[in-house]
Amino acid sequence: MASNTNERILFRLKTYGSQTAESLAQYLEMTPVGARQHLNKLLDRGLVAYEDMREEVGRPKRYWSISEQGQQQFPDTHAQLTVELITSIRSVFGEDGLGQLIAQREGETLKRYRNALASAKTLKAKVKQLAALRDAEGYMADWQQSEDGSFMLLENHCPICAAAQQCQGFCQSELDVFQKALGRAVSVERTEYILDGARRCAYRICPKQK
Repeated sequence: MASNTNERILFRLKTYGSQTAESLAQYLEMTPVGARQHLNKLLDRGLVAYEDMREEVGRPKRYWSISEQGQQQFPDTHAQLTVELITSIRSVFGEDGLGQLIAQREGETLKRYRNALASAKTLKAKVKQLAALRDAEGYMADWQQSEDGSFMLLENHCPICAAAQQCQGFCQSELDVFQKALGRAVSVERTEYILDGARRCAYRICPKQK
């Protein structure tokens, strides 16, 4: 039970960002004291960190977040093999060869996404389907609609992070795929970026003004 609770805490912190013990306790349906006991055990293992933040009134509140070591509990798919392959491709075929590989992957992904989005009649339906595709690929993806009518595609995990760190062409390619799959009438902008130190990657999607 404890192990399952710890996993739920890490998943919650990764998906929703920093949380107080009280908010985690509500999510876990336990007392704040119980939540703190689990958090302290995770802290001893180096999987979480905390920051005491002073608010307008009262004592500072302690906000818990997932640590870099905790992030490693969510694996980067075949990370070491991926890095070795990218290094070998660069060595044998150069940057042009690596660029061709990324372009090939982009084309195949775009075709698959367009087929999946073909039946979606509205931008909302397209974003919802795109989030489902990305979630199935391991990106822990979700979506939200903003008050101004735009949408947010949220990716709480990057299963190709090692590849992206070696070659950010993968990230640009994914952004291009989103843009092409959703169509010319839509604007796609990355607003949060894991490689810049953000907790997640986020994309703002909205119709272009006519």
